[in-house]
Amino acid sequence: MLVTGGAGFIGANFVHHLLGAYSDLRIVNLDKLTYAGSKSRLSGLPNAAHHHFVEGDIGDAELLAGLLRDFSVDTVVHFAAESHVDRSIEGPAVFVETNVLGTYNLLHCAKEYWLTEKRFAPHQCRFHHISTDEVYGSLEPTADAFTEQHAYQPNSPYAATKAGSDHLVRAYAHTFGLPVTLSNCSNNYGPRQHREKFIPTVINACLRRQPIPVYGDGSNIRDWLYVDDHCAGIDAIIRHGAPSGTYNIGGNNERSNIDIAGTICALFDDLLPEKGAHAPLISFVADRPGHDWRYAIDTGKIKRELGWEARESFSSGLRKTIEFYRQGGGKT
Repeated sequence: MLVTGGAGFIGANFVHHLLGAYSDLRIVNLDKLTYAGSKSRLSGLPNAAHHHFVEGDIGDAELLAGLLRDFSVDTVVHFAAESHVDRSIEGPAVFVETNVLGTYNLLHCAKEYWLTEKRFAPHQCRFHHISTDEVYGSLEPTADAFTEQHAYQPNSPYAATKAGSDHLVRAYAHTFGLPVTLSNCSNNYGPRQHREKFIPTVINACLRRQPIPVYGDGSNIRDWLYVDDHCAGIDAIIRHGAPSGTYNIGGNNERSNIDIAGTICALFDDLLPEKGAHAPLISFVADRPGHDWRYAIDTGKIKRELGWEARESFSSGLRKTIEFYRQGGGKT
């Protein structure tokens, strides 16, 4: 298996998950090691002899083609992406280069190797693409959660480039017969997440007694998915998902940003009562341009077809995440 972006937050957790679950699996892990990638996330891997790390860019088609051939790759799991909305507003170009052109390179190399050179049957190979619920746009307060049939309405440069990559994956399946699956996930949280993301930001602010920045009035709502549950969902799709199938993966945990911040503050009040109340650290800042108001994921399809559902409660997942950062795990 070739895992792209496997030193990032979700990708690294996925590598840990797979190597712990399957003793016969060999993983080639390709990551560019930008600010969001760190080899420290790959320390303590189970069955580490079956993991081969390569520092490189999905923009390098020659490298991709070589890895596929040299390691006889039959499965690609594509995490590699620029993913922070604020950064996409400040500098969209790299999002187009990585998320759209990089995905094209990977699709094209897989097609050439699997279908032209190896002449694999569809059941002998699989390309799985990781996407986001943000491609669907923003929901009104009483609107139904996103299903796999929801129209694409991306509102940020990040979401637009992910939507573009989704369409390329579908096109390669329809036009060339490339065996693909695709998943759209809600907001992830858990160990090994980059400190710029919202939940690590709140946790680290509590640890350091610094202001907790919350956009606007904090009413924006997201569905929160514990990263280990996400990894199990991806695993199920790769192994049992329908060809060309698209699956939404969510945690069924809709929370407003202000509620998240308040919950974390309350947990720190219990954990560190000697530090005093943490809620006064909350500080409202100017809202993000074009900030989507609500995302929500309908997980009915993946539950019906594959028997997957989130196992971690929001409370237990949040406590595990806080403990990870308290133990010094949030340096990336």
